[in-house]
Amino acid sequence: MVSISLANFSSGTTGISGTWVLSAGVYSQTDANSFFSGASRSSVIQCKPGGNCPSRHRGMTRQLSPLTVAEDSAAPILELQNRSPSGICRHSRVERQSRSGEEGTQTHTESSSQEAERQTRCQSCTSTFLKLIWRFLIILSVSSSWVGTTQFVKITYETFDCPFFMTWFSTNWNIMVFPIYYSGHLATAQEKQSPIRKFRECSRIFGEDGLTLKLFLKRTAPFSILWTLTNYLYLLALKKLTATDVSALFCCNKAFVFLLSWIVLKDRFMGARIVAAIMAITGIVMMAYADGFQGDSIIGVAYAVGSASTSALYKVLFKMFLGSANFGEAAHFVSTLGFFNLIFISVTPIILYFTKVEYWSPFSAVPWGYLCGVAGLWLAFNILVNVGVVLTYPILISIGTVLSVPGNAAVDLLKHKMIFSVVRLGATIIICIGFLLMLLPEEWDEITLRFINSLKEKKSEDHADDITDSSVHTRSRSRANGTVSIPLA
Repeated sequence: MVSISLANFSSGTTGISGTWVLSAGVYSQTDANSFFSGASRSSVIQCKPGGNCPSRHRGMTRQLSPLTVAEDSAAPILELQNRSPSGICRHSRVERQSRSGEEGTQTHTESSSQEAERQTRCQSCTSTFLKLIWRFLIILSVSSSWVGTTQFVKITYETFDCPFFMTWFSTNWNIMVFPIYYSGHLATAQEKQSPIRKFRECSRIFGEDGLTLKLFLKRTAPFSILWTLTNYLYLLALKKLTATDVSALFCCNKAFVFLLSWIVLKDRFMGARIVAAIMAITGIVMMAYADGFQGDSIIGVAYAVGSASTSALYKVLFKMFLGSANFGEAAHFVSTLGFFNLIFISVTPIILYFTKVEYWSPFSAVPWGYLCGVAGLWLAFNILVNVGVVLTYPILISIGTVLSVPGNAAVDLLKHKMIFSVVRLGATIIICIGFLLMLLPEEWDEITLRFINSLKEKKSEDHADDITDSSVHTRSRSRANGTVSIPLA
């Protein structure tokens, strides 16, 4: 910017000085002509070569002699010759300098604007590339954490067959969600808030009065029960089915959310999502039919479908009673569920232990490493879901969840040497396609029609441009060949 302003300033200065020089040259020449000519051109003294010039004398004497016709006609030429070195040549030089300065300024301005455009494009490309990498990492993290949780549960079952204790132990780790959120707040926020103030601010999800004992029991109890049921049924399904089948069946929760929202919340009816729900149900039936509706397969399918149903009910009730929540409020709510689980649900594994439903002996035989791995990955999945919804698009979290199906399939195929039947493979593909149909926006039909119309308009414009170019080319060829088209009257 400084160079551009300086260039403009120098160009303007050159124009001003050139005008002044031109005026001075004309003024001096006119004054000289009037001085030497007087009233007529006959007062000009001609000094011939070899003759005595009056200017050589000491005094300034002038000899008047009339000019001849040839000398009179030559006077204007002499006047122009005398004027050209002082006025006209200076004017032409100044004009050339000013023009060259203006051209240099325009060239510099155009080059600077092109450089600015290039920098803007580079910055936009870099930011777009970084956003794509960030979204890809979110999807990969969600998918890998869910695959890791499922596979760690399968490994833990080899030495520790207590699904409810694993559910209870993993849910207790939810208490750390809000401290992790507050640590991120201290690291990134410009205006720091105290923990108590931030806790009160985030507790507004329960109402204007914040979190009270009545609301703690009224709002937290049903969601905590649904949370525990969802995870417990998911772990029970992993005892009967492979990780691939369970993760595929759990993807049906998206269809159940749509059906419940349509019935309870009176959401908009969409034909594509109805088709997706039908596909999900078809996949469930095919998965149950894979082993002939008998044995552990049908029980495992029932557990997985029950887990997907309770998850869908949890989401619909959360939207009904609590509405939408930001990351801080969601972290506060998940930590509250962890406290409720630690205080009120802890009696359940004790009862199961003494009734020997889930019994382990000795206490040192508990695989705490695997349990901590399951709990840590589950905690990471919950945090990534809440963070991803706030920082990116919710559709990315859904894509990460559905990508856990091929991830678990790869692990089952490579590590456990699983052989997938055609029916199970077809059921998994149908459920995944139905899940992807659920991700379509509500205005997907209008967006599709706009896209098709824009493509048609673009094709018509390109066709018109081609016709125009061909006509111009034909005219240029006819002119080159010497043919002239005469318009008809």
